[in-house]
Amino acid sequence: MSESNFSENVRRRCREIMTGNVKTANREMSLQEVAVLMRDGDMGAIPVLENGKLVGIVTDRDIVVRAIAEGRDAETKIGDVMTTEIYSVKSDDFVFEAIRLMGDKQVRRIPVVSETGELAGIIAMADIALEMEDEREIAETLGDISSGAGFWRKG
Repeated sequence: MSESNFSENVRRRCREIMTGNVKTANREMSLQEVAVLMRDGDMGAIPVLENGKLVGIVTDRDIVVRAIAEGRDAETKIGDVMTTEIYSVKSDDFVFEAIRLMGDKQVRRIPVVSETGELAGIIAMADIALEMEDEREIAETLGDISSGAGFWRKG
């Protein structure tokens, strides 16, 4: 991919590449209910909302590490195991901000929120990959996000 094409892609706004129709959970849902949502929707993460505001995200890893590995049962409330430290972007932010956050924070998904904190959508690494045309550049970018290498320190 040429430098100009890459620059054009990362200058797009988050709202242009995010998935907008996102399944959500609330704190009171059980691990089993959320696991079924993940299975049926083929998703690895579900945002958790309270009164329309994003308050957490539960990932398949949260379920395994914070619930199953700790001996919790299927009726455990998702609010007890969800990730509450959320890294998000706004709809009007540039895609490069989402890529930077993914790399810096070692996350594979970034919620997109409105100015008032309401969930607008989510950006996954796959959404970014679909926007980049060159397979080598995609592989390098996603590899850097996954490995923790400094994406923005590339020469």
